Amino acid sequence: MTRKKYKMTDYRKLRWSNINSPEFSHLKLLLFWPVFGFMFLFVERIGIRSEYFPVHCFIDDHIPFCEFFIIPYLFWFVFLVGIHIYTLLYDTAAFRRMMGFIAVTYTISIIVYLVFPNCQELRPESFARDNIFTRFMAWFYTFDTNTNVCPSIHVIGSVAVMFAAWDCDRFKTPSWKTAFAMTAALISVSTMFLKQHSAVDVIAALPVCAIGYVSVYVVPQLSKRRDSVRVPQNGIGE
Repeated sequence: MTRKKYKMTDYRKLRWSNINSPEFSHLKLLLFWPVFGFMFLFVERIGIRSEYFPVHCFIDDHIPFCEFFIIPYLFWFVFLVGIHIYTLLYDTAAFRRMMGFIAVTYTISIIVYLVFPNCQELRPESFARDNIFTRFMAWFYTFDTNTNVCPSIHVIGSVAVMFAAWDCDRFKTPSWKTAFAMTAALISVSTMFLKQHSAVDVIAALPVCAIGYVSVYVVPQLSKRRDSVRVPQNGIGE
C-alpha cells in the first residue's frame, strides 16, 4: 500500500503582487497574532485594574501541585506552532479555519478579561521538592502574572490545535485523532497541576471553544449544504 502524498504549498512563488491571490491570501490571517498580542498586553500590563475577582472552586483544593506537568505545559508552544507550520505547508484550508477559530475564541477571551477582570491565587508559596522543574516554576512565576486567567487561553489554544488536526486529511484516522485529543487534554490538565489555572478556567474555556467550533466548522458547512440542495425556481437553473 502506497502512502498518500500531500501537495506542499510553494511559497517560493510568493510576491507582494500576489499576496491577495487565492494561493497566498491565507497568510494575511497571521496578522491576527500581533493584534492579539497587543490586546493581551493591554489587559495584562497597561489596563491594570485595582481589583480582580479570584477564581476558585473546591476541585482546586484536591489537585496537588506537581512540577512535572511543566513538560506538557511547555509542549503547548510546540503543539501550537507545529500545527501552524503543517497547515501552512500542506493544508491551507484547514489553516484558514483554524485561524478563524482562534480569532473568535481569543477575542471572546479578551472581552471577558475586560468585562470581568479575574485572577487566581493558587500558586504555592514554597515547593516540597527542589529540582530543575520547581526552580523553573519559581522563575516562571516571577514574570507570568496570575491575572486574566478565566477562560484559559492555554486550554483554548490546545483545543484549536486538536480541531485543526482533525480537519486535516492526514490526521483524520482514529489513532491520530486520539493522539491529538489526549495531548490537548494533558496540556489542559497540566495548567491545574502547575497552579496556573483553576478548574473553573478550564471548564469556562469549553463553551468558548464550542462557540468557535460552531461558528467556524459547523455553520459554514451547513450553509454549503443548504446552497447545494437549493431547488431552482420554476425548474430552471439559476
